[in-house]
Amino acid sequence: MASASLDFIAAGGNRHPCAADWNEVLLAYGSGHNIALWKPENNNHKGVETLLAGHTDIVNAVKLFRDPSSGKRVLISGSADKTVCVWIEKSDATFVPVKHLTEHTASINVIGVLPESGVFATGAADATLKIWKLVVSESAESEVSLIQSITLAPRYFPLAIALAKLQSAQLVIAVGGTTANIQVYLQEDNDFSLVAKLTGHEAWVRALDFTRESSKPDSDFLLASASQDKYIRLWRFHAGDQLPEVAAAASDPAMTVFGRSLSNKAHWIGDGDSKHSITFEALLIGHEDWIYTARWFTKTGQDAAPQLLTASADNSLAMWERDADGFWTCATRLGEISAQKGSTTATGSTGGFWIGLWSPSGSKVVSLGRTGSWRAWSYDTTEDRWLRELGISGHVRAVKDIAWSNDGTQLMSTSSDQTTRLYSQWKRDDATTWHEMARPQIHGYDLNCLSAIGATQFISGADEKLLRVFNKPKAVAQLLAKLGGTAQDAEDADLPDAANIPVLGLSNKAINALTPEEEAAAEPSEETTITKSTLDLDHPPFEDHLARHTLFPELEKLYGHGYEISCVAASHDGSLVATACRASSIDHAVIRLYETKEWREAKPALTAHSLTVTCLAFSADDKYLLSVGRDRQWALFSRNAHNAYALALANPKGHSRMILSCSWAPAHASNIFATGGRDKNVKVWALNGDGTVDLKLSIPTSAPATSVAFYTGNLAASNTLVLAAGTEEGNVTVTAIDMGDWSIKEGYQIEQGMRPSGAVTALRWRPETAREVEKAQLAISSEDFSVRLFTFEKLVGA
Repeated sequence: MASASLDFIAAGGNRHPCAADWNEVLLAYGSGHNIALWKPENNNHKGVETLLAGHTDIVNAVKLFRDPSSGKRVLISGSADKTVCVWIEKSDATFVPVKHLTEHTASINVIGVLPESGVFATGAADATLKIWKLVVSESAESEVSLIQSITLAPRYFPLAIALAKLQSAQLVIAVGGTTANIQVYLQEDNDFSLVAKLTGHEAWVRALDFTRESSKPDSDFLLASASQDKYIRLWRFHAGDQLPEVAAAASDPAMTVFGRSLSNKAHWIGDGDSKHSITFEALLIGHEDWIYTARWFTKTGQDAAPQLLTASADNSLAMWERDADGFWTCATRLGEISAQKGSTTATGSTGGFWIGLWSPSGSKVVSLGRTGSWRAWSYDTTEDRWLRELGISGHVRAVKDIAWSNDGTQLMSTSSDQTTRLYSQWKRDDATTWHEMARPQIHGYDLNCLSAIGATQFISGADEKLLRVFNKPKAVAQLLAKLGGTAQDAEDADLPDAANIPVLGLSNKAINALTPEEEAAAEPSEETTITKSTLDLDHPPFEDHLARHTLFPELEKLYGHGYEISCVAASHDGSLVATACRASSIDHAVIRLYETKEWREAKPALTAHSLTVTCLAFSADDKYLLSVGRDRQWALFSRNAHNAYALALANPKGHSRMILSCSWAPAHASNIFATGGRDKNVKVWALNGDGTVDLKLSIPTSAPATSVAFYTGNLAASNTLVLAAGTEEGNVTVTAIDMGDWSIKEGYQIEQGMRPSGAVTALRWRPETAREVEKAQLAISSEDFSVRLFTFEKLVGA
């Protein structure tokens, strides 16, 4: 029986400051509607371990912790679908949802937890704060009860929550959000009441975090607050009737220039033994833009001082420490140098860092940027500095299409996030893993489709009504050959070294790499320069490299369509490209052909459809071009002696609803094709020698069939066709079809935990040319932002 293993997942992170958390070896982050689990300190660089599907909208908040009473690891997630989900870990990196909390009436923005008390709090865009009690038993059963619901007044949306247990065992909750002050709630009996408002910030408060000043039992609490006013404020919670010693920074006469905002007015909370003072401790200045996250890290040992990590929209992470004189200073700054901050998105500007997290040991930090990619740094004790490490990346919008290179060594994906990404293998002695190796296209329009042309070119179509053809640059070809052990496929001297995008432009311009000597002698210019050593790496590129130095130069633009491009397909011999666009009339629902030598349109355009053509496919011998569309019909165009295509046959009632995908069988059965439609059917057709077509098999699916793909390799039995079909619900089924009696020999469905949680947009079997192949591999793209690669140990029907 067939079995599939999930080899690779590419999934970008949601751009929300609360959408990630790191506990022990596991980092959990929101990726679309899913929660991705990653082990950043795993030296094999596998990347995302799995995706948890439990929400129906974007995940905004994630908290991960180990429950002290049961020893179980707990994950709490909040989403724009207005729900909070509680997950319990069953085994390593395997969580199951045990509770769905639906009390909020708007998007969940933030979650705060206090594991030792079994209490967590949630804040939502309904301007309420809800406090919950969580009990996890040894059997991993859990009970969640709502303790209190607080309507925030004056009405504002909470964006940050921090919880702490004071020395009196009372719980305190600090809340910040779309207002400039911080509200402090104290537990009295079982209820929480507002006891203080901390003022001083001049814009929304984005992050709050508590820590103890030291591990001494009577040490004070410090609260860090970070704001869109570019400043971090520290607040001291001190037990007793006496005020703490005045902080050095607050008493420094030089600080009085900042005016009354630094006044050290004390707030008193609690009574008797539980009496505490809240005083302003320090103002941390150094960021140049909004600050999104602030996280404490406290080393073990009684005298260890806490460190604060902040992430900002100025593309930097800052680590703050208190020096011997009591002043808080920025000890380390990581991220991008200031000279690159003014660059446009097209040339790699990241739009800032949205999240910054410590590893549990404090020896590693990660940050999430605008592109959905994670950067990582680890502390090197021998060099006494932080060094860049390999992170992970992925799309941050629906992935619309994927395509393999002709030799099967590279997989490309294109997405509504306006990027095209290239994945390939990194082969080492002890491991082989998949990584994003290049970002060939960073665009200004949503990208809808792509197709590989030969070994070194690809074509993509977007919402801009034209198609663009790209060449692989030498630098990327050499990197892929070095890391993947593949043949050098870009020795052609005509290929450029690299590419860049001019400011305010959309076309990738070819540029030549410079030697360091040439760069030193070159005249300064606004265009990005690249040295020959930039991509001479012994590891996959970091995010900085991907965003700036791995663009593919544009070779050609193809015009002719009047609306957004819907699909594109290249012939197997690479001589022709067929394209179509969105259409609501016969005039626009045409298929245009372009030859790839001079890139001229082969006229006339092919007409058969009356609505949008959704998919195009050339037969294995390029003798036929198959098209399917929203008008419920499929059409066959045959090639004549002059290498021109003409309509040979059309079936206006191929399906009872729109047809969304089509695929040709491999060369030994080149007269067979399949179609999948919204009528929840996959149909297999056979073209007869007399030019007629018979329906051989109809396979029902559980939901509208959005993608079909015949396996074209050599691992299937000689009289068997293997067909993969994906649906709108994310189901993926692989079926073995007996060509003798057109019956289904065997079927295999990818299990729920591994399959996409959104609609499958494309299925592509990995080509097996020029490779020693013992296993079949299937790439899947989905509207859940993910690209997945499955390996079949044994193929159905083999």
